[in-house]
Amino acid sequence: MASDAKATLNSFQCIDALEVSLSIERQGFIFYDKAARSAIDPRVRAIFSRLANEEKEHIQSLQNKARFLQPALTKRSFSQKSRAENFIKNELEGKVFPPASECSEGGVKSDLEALDVGIEAEKRSIEVLGQLVADEKKMDVRMIFNHLLAEERKHLAALEELKLTWDQK
Repeated sequence: MASDAKATLNSFQCIDALEVSLSIERQGFIFYDKAARSAIDPRVRAIFSRLANEEKEHIQSLQNKARFLQPALTKRSFSQKSRAENFIKNELEGKVFPPASECSEGGVKSDLEALDVGIEAEKRSIEVLGQLVADEKKMDVRMIFNHLLAEERKHLAALEELKLTWDQK
């Protein structure tokens, strides 16, 4: 019984899951948008542009869901609010995708390096989301994380496929 109470206490709410997901998507958008603008190879530019657009769509969808849950936000205590904020600050910012300052012109030296950075970022995102799903007891919260996990796996596959063709040229 005590472990169930601890699991519930440590569990995210739906709005927390949305905030965590939004943080990952925003970081991804910043990286892919900047990488697309600095890419030289048209294939790399195209994949990064596509991924930036997908991240933007995900952000809009998550924001719409968060607006639906807005009344729940006003009822949350400070400790509930800070749990998601602390997780984002301590576990996500600059640890999944590189910080925005590193994404700027000159931060990534080549298209190949940008592909490698994107692949590693997607792998880290998948790892973080997989752990969140494994640790979460609430089915609705797990569904939010699982949905994003599936999207991140698609992004990883697209980047790895392009990298494979890159290595063969």
